[in-house]
Amino acid sequence: MHILVTNDDGPPSNDSSPYVHPFISTLQAHGHTVSVVLPHTQRSWIGKAHIVGHNIRPTYYRPDPIPSTLPVSADGTPRYPNTGETSTHPLPSNSQAEEWILIDSTPASCAQIGLHHYFKERGPVDLVVSGPNYGRNTTAVFSLSSGTIGGAMEAAVCGKRAVALSYAFFDRNHDASIIAEASEHAVRVIEHLAANWDDNTHLYTVNVPLQAGVSKQKTMWTEMLQNAWKSGSCFQEVAVPDGEDEGPSEAEKEIREREAKIEAAASSSAAATAASAVAGKNGNSGSSTPHARYSHKHFKWAPSFQDVHDSVERSEPGNDGWAVRQGITSVTPLRANFMHASAPFKSELVL
Repeated sequence: MHILVTNDDGPPSNDSSPYVHPFISTLQAHGHTVSVVLPHTQRSWIGKAHIVGHNIRPTYYRPDPIPSTLPVSADGTPRYPNTGETSTHPLPSNSQAEEWILIDSTPASCAQIGLHHYFKERGPVDLVVSGPNYGRNTTAVFSLSSGTIGGAMEAAVCGKRAVALSYAFFDRNHDASIIAEASEHAVRVIEHLAANWDDNTHLYTVNVPLQAGVSKQKTMWTEMLQNAWKSGSCFQEVAVPDGEDEGPSEAEKEIREREAKIEAAASSSAAATAASAVAGKNGNSGSSTPHARYSHKHFKWAPSFQDVHDSVERSEPGNDGWAVRQGITSVTPLRANFMHASAPFKSELVL
């Protein structure tokens, strides 16, 4: 197959994008033609957005070949190097070196540009894979904001079969043998889906637990768990002044660290029920409301992952969050549309 790969984590990086190069290498080892368009930097939590009023400028990434003998960390764990170089100009047409395209935009824009503006000499794209994401994309609250799913969703609305792929880690140990097994298993799942595509499905979201032995565990069809943020705002107030903002890669690293800590503790009892909101009433009947005054503050994206993990703990078996919690690979079929809810359609709304 000719497979277009994008992601929302950007080019290879030990901190923010540790899985994309091993996965692409595995696809190539299976004989697939792989074309790559990635965001030039971390673009998580951006959904299916495009940046309006912004001229997109490509750069060109040349990954270093993965060595046959991998370097090891201080604890003796083998690691993928995740290194390469970026250039402002592409290699000449007679070069045999591998080169990927980076664009200063979103995963959805990567899918569009990859499908319509590059790679025509390689023939039509048979499948778009968005990922592997650095972390799970299970349950509705993750998935609705996921740039990984957004990239696959964009491909689907362009009429292409698409898979959103995520690696659900339980710690930040990037053991190359575990990543290699997850990548091999992910490619097998993707090849099976491509060969047995359901015409009623626009895209699949696949979550592979990043654990040793995952290829020997079950792979299951799942529903997406419908959940909600329960414990208040997903933004944290930041005192002003607060120096320079974190870059997107540093912010995503911090978010994933918090997620991993909560997941590690998820086997214990669920957290206390979130506090309920208290509604107030305005008693100034007949008088005008004074204009509001504001304190100056900044805000930082800091969602409560405990909400997600508690919703999984309370759920019945069969959903994507439950499956990953059990070490099972989840495959969830999706349609790329907003389906209407039950309502008396085609009749007048009487006010």
